[in-house]
Amino acid sequence: MTAQLRRKRTDTIRVLHVDDQLDFAEMATTFLEQENDRFDTETVSSASDGLACLADSSFDCVISDYDMPGQDGVGFLKTVRDNYPELPFILFTGKGSEKVASEAISAGVTDYLQKSSGTEQYELLAHRITNAVEQSQAEQRLQEEQHRVQEEQQRLRTLFDRLSQPTVEVQYKNDEPIVTQVNSAFEDVFG
Repeated sequence: MTAQLRRKRTDTIRVLHVDDQLDFAEMATTFLEQENDRFDTETVSSASDGLACLADSSFDCVISDYDMPGQDGVGFLKTVRDNYPELPFILFTGKGSEKVASEAISAGVTDYLQKSSGTEQYELLAHRITNAVEQSQAEQRLQEEQHRVQEEQQRLRTLFDRLSQPTVEVQYKNDEPIVTQVNSAFEDVFG
């Protein structure tokens, strides 16, 4: 499937890969896109270029190296979290240590994966990207649904309050009616 056709699919996953070693990033992009044809990956060589890409276009996930000149991956993550708090961010680094992992977790990294030799790492990375994006999208849909329900409840509350007829809301507990609220017309008529 060509990149142009992939972009037209509604389920395309846009990935920003930030790594100062562009040869590695481009090779990783090739393997990732072979693992999952939904990926549309853009590569840049610095955190500042990554921030510029994020400002100019929308992405579903960021992959970043840790050891980069100018700003390391955790510093980049912190900046991304300040501006895009819900964007999945995977630290994909050759410099793995407990200290780096701890810093990344404290900064809100979505996932952490150490680079290794062999192509198996790209299958794992592809799965982690897909899982992170799908989880993020599910959470976003849930938030949108909750917002929609709240708006609907507010509309119903406004309608209830503005009815000119006395209106009462009743809930039943053990087959006994319990008045939970009345509108202002009810209060005007019945006190």
